[in-house]
Amino acid sequence: MTEPARILIVDDDESMNKTMSLVLKRKGYDVAISFNGPDAIEKVRSQSFDIIFMDIKMPVMDGVETFEKIRAIRPDAVVMMMTAYAVEDLIQKALREGAYGIIYKPLDIEKTLAVIEDVKKKNKGMLIMVVDDDPGTTSSLHTILENKGHRVGIASTGEQAIEMAKEKVYDIIFIDMKLPLINGLLTYRAIKKINPHVIAVMITAYQQETASLVDTALNEAAYAVLYKPFDMESVLKIVDEIGKKKRNARNKPDLP
Repeated sequence: MTEPARILIVDDDESMNKTMSLVLKRKGYDVAISFNGPDAIEKVRSQSFDIIFMDIKMPVMDGVETFEKIRAIRPDAVVMMMTAYAVEDLIQKALREGAYGIIYKPLDIEKTLAVIEDVKKKNKGMLIMVVDDDPGTTSSLHTILENKGHRVGIASTGEQAIEMAKEKVYDIIFIDMKLPLINGLLTYRAIKKINPHVIAVMITAYQQETASLVDTALNEAAYAVLYKPFDMESVLKIVDEIGKKKRNARNKPDLP
């Protein structure tokens, strides 16, 4: 039996807060409520939530500022902004900062439930990128990882991988050491600047030729190296290990 989604509702409107909480609890979700930004931040420090519904207009600290502080504590927080007002500037700022989306009051409960279920599905697996100019390798990894419930993006060059890393926050990136134009080490370094928390697994079929590049990548915090032809069970084992580390990290928020 799967655990119910953990939801935090942040709204200074007591009636709205309690009504939404009651509806979601009746649907089987685990719901906590907060009436202001500072209290919501403290709740996020002490536990993780699958999704946070955040009112944009609140006294003391508005929803966007609260969202920014929450993301500093938990970078992977999924926050859906709520509003009954025409606050386009705040809405656009929240979306630029990485808010999951926006829903308008009065809430359509069916749309709200659909958002929660969508987040649950996406949280089942990780977002993984495979960077390799060998179609056979990318096809094999894509198939086996997607069959395990992960979402997989494919890049055939370092340049393409860097652009993809600017658009989405990947949990794991498998990077071939020998790539056209930009090699795997340079690709890893560029992506690390974009997403310092990314976990990279280097892959290569040229163990001796790329030994110095591999050593450098490992010294710069790459997670592991896999040599081709690799055992797919080893791939899945590494992915599972990284998944467990990330789940543990979500349950232990960074101190201020």
